Amino acid sequence: MKTSNFANGLTSLCLTLLAGCASAPPSPAPTLIVSGCPVVVPCRLPSTAPARNGQLLTDLERTELAWAECAAQVDRVYQHQVTHEQAR
Repeated sequence: MKTSNFANGLTSLCLTLLAGCASAPPSPAPTLIVSGCPVVVPCRLPSTAPARNGQLLTDLERTELAWAECAAQVDRVYQHQVTHEQAR
């Protein structure tokens, strides 16, 4: 029995389509792009009322930590603006 070229072509097409059904590695996760500014909250310094020298030292450390956190927040906003060419 002789098969026509049409039958051979149809068989090849089916085999090609079936090859597309094979499992493939998962796609990489999409990269998130943030276009907004970082969240800014008011800087707050803790109130103090030291009664002894040890408390004065502790209050000084707390105040310095609060200033450092505030400065870090300002730096984050500035870096975001520089990255997005908003700083002047």
